[in-house]
Amino acid sequence: MENRHTVSKAETATMTTEELRANFLVPDLFNDGEITLVHSHEDRVILGGAAPVDEPLWLQAPPEIRADYFLQGREMGVFVIQGTGVVTTDGDRHELPKGACLYVGRGVRDVSFAAAGDEKTLFYFFSAPAHTSYPTASVMPGEGFHKELGDQEHANARTLNRYIHEDGIQSCQIVMGLTSLHPGSIWNTMPAHTHDRRTECYLYIDVPDDARVLHLLGDPNETRHMVVANHEAIISPSWSIHSGVGTQAYSFIWAMAGENKDFDDMDHQPIDTLL
Repeated sequence: MENRHTVSKAETATMTTEELRANFLVPDLFNDGEITLVHSHEDRVILGGAAPVDEPLWLQAPPEIRADYFLQGREMGVFVIQGTGVVTTDGDRHELPKGACLYVGRGVRDVSFAAAGDEKTLFYFFSAPAHTSYPTASVMPGEGFHKELGDQEHANARTLNRYIHEDGIQSCQIVMGLTSLHPGSIWNTMPAHTHDRRTECYLYIDVPDDARVLHLLGDPNETRHMVVANHEAIISPSWSIHSGVGTQAYSFIWAMAGENKDFDDMDHQPIDTLL
């Protein structure tokens, strides 16, 4: 498991492009036949990617979390981002199409990832420490809370899907969902915001091979950017904005963990205040 340490506003202000990408970008989560883990000291979240090939992949506890099994003191949300997959949790089989979300609570010992057929299947998961247990639950594509936001005039028409949240699948501290931009729209989360009480991570998906997303981050008064491709993730500290604009429409899975689960707990940054 790769470990990422926290960085401050002052450090970020002086970083080169290479240093920004080394600290905030997660480019290689999906490796055939492997489970890949990246641990951040920002709220101690773990980003994971599973790419089963011929055999199921079993989730093990890395030495760094000092646990007998991965979810001994953690919870996690899982998305299928390609193909149709099967997640098995303590013997219970969950078949999930692309876009489905599965919550797995603290105390589940055995977790495996497998493809449902011959099609290549990719799983993305986000994990955070948990002090209590909630039952395993799933949401299929098109189910759960969804809301239309923005408009084509401002190139930000998008569908917001909340899956793990206070009025949906219950969790200890994870809030997680999917936002999909409509064809012709390219902006997400603008005007930008921070939430000083939570870390948020983005995984960009459905980005065409010949497209990129320009992800904005950093202190609102000293912004930075990174060029991001399909299936690349961003770790966004609580003090940083997180917004982006693409060369074509795309989707992203957002996941938060921290002080509270209030989706609307944001500190908005009007566009004319960004520098």
